[in-house]
Amino acid sequence: MVTVKDLLKHIFVLFTPTMAIKTLPLPENETERLIALQSYHIMDSGEEKDFDVIASIASAICHTPISLITFIDDKRQWFKSHIGTDLSENFRDLSFCTYTIASQEDVLIVPDASVDERFATNPVVSEAKVTFYAGVPLINEDGFALGTLCVLDQETHDFSEAQIDALKALAKQVVDKIELRRKVTTLEKMNQELMNANVLIQKFASMAAHDIKNPLSSIKLTSQALRGRQEIIQNDGCLRLVNMNISATDNLLTLVDEMMAYSKNPALLLKKKREFELKVLVNRLLSLLVVPDNVQIDLPIATHKVYFSIIAFEQILINLLSNAIRYNDKNKCVIKVRFADTDEFYQLEVEDNGSGIPEEYLEKIFTNNFTLKTKDRFNNSGSGIGLSTVKDLLYLLNSTITVSSTYREGSTFTVRLKK
Repeated sequence: MVTVKDLLKHIFVLFTPTMAIKTLPLPENETERLIALQSYHIMDSGEEKDFDVIASIASAICHTPISLITFIDDKRQWFKSHIGTDLSENFRDLSFCTYTIASQEDVLIVPDASVDERFATNPVVSEAKVTFYAGVPLINEDGFALGTLCVLDQETHDFSEAQIDALKALAKQVVDKIELRRKVTTLEKMNQELMNANVLIQKFASMAAHDIKNPLSSIKLTSQALRGRQEIIQNDGCLRLVNMNISATDNLLTLVDEMMAYSKNPALLLKKKREFELKVLVNRLLSLLVVPDNVQIDLPIATHKVYFSIIAFEQILINLLSNAIRYNDKNKCVIKVRFADTDEFYQLEVEDNGSGIPEEYLEKIFTNNFTLKTKDRFNNSGSGIGLSTVKDLLYLLNSTITVSSTYREGSTFTVRLKK
């Protein structure tokens, strides 16, 4: 005796979507329904025992050889569970369930499909002799019918109210399961984002404290010079030094205020963007650094407007400029800042003729707490924090940093910032 399972398999192999007999009904919210379905990542997710148990109970209660838990996308019906058949999917054009999800009813029952004009010419009916169908739509919390829990047979059935209620209850269990899984996935994603934000705050705070040392050194040196001149003689140059002090302090306070604002809400570091002029920003950052007289810094000649997170841009650039100044052992230090604007990226380069980096350390310098164990020009040791934090920050910005270097000749750091 040929079983319904064998007949269905034969028909599904021979059938192609072009053989569809009539235009099938679509839910009024079909576009939104498909988007909702995608959010569960349930299609092709594999078989699971929990769903098979529900389908088996449905088959037993309804006294049918086949029961399915299905989800329907734009072209096919995929079976999360399939009791009574080896098939794992079906063309949507052949599916009874297409009518179930398009109807406004809480259950669709087809007592005898052979006399129902919607299904009589369907190969599943005419060839496989599937006669009875009952399906309950799987409706999510937002009212979208994602699929069905259904039962099928080659024989007609008198479906009782008790069986209908049981099928509805089982369908609700299916929906509850997938809703719970989506919520757990969402919570896990939020938790990971929170963990990333916390790590970023810690590294950001460390880098901020590290970078603040430079403008503080500038203020200290200026103040010492001012005090020395005042002790010897009143000098007009004192006013210039005082103004330098005030300017450096104002820039420092602005930077600290921005850091404090972003530390309270780290998401702003990545999302809040504004337009600024590159050269103006670079000059402001240079006023925060100790720049010895033998250091020449060449900036782009053209005017560049940049639309980006300004605090992130500042932290990246101040770190690269600071390193280029500090780790330069040449009598004449030359630092070149280059900038390019493409459709997808801003490209920033900081080149120096400093001490360079041995080839075996080119990747390691971006590792947290890694240092080359060398003193800078001010006889200070590096912390190993700056470049690793810059790389982590750029990762969160979908951006990258690379370095090329020749030992004892200099280095070039290239940053590609995703627009």
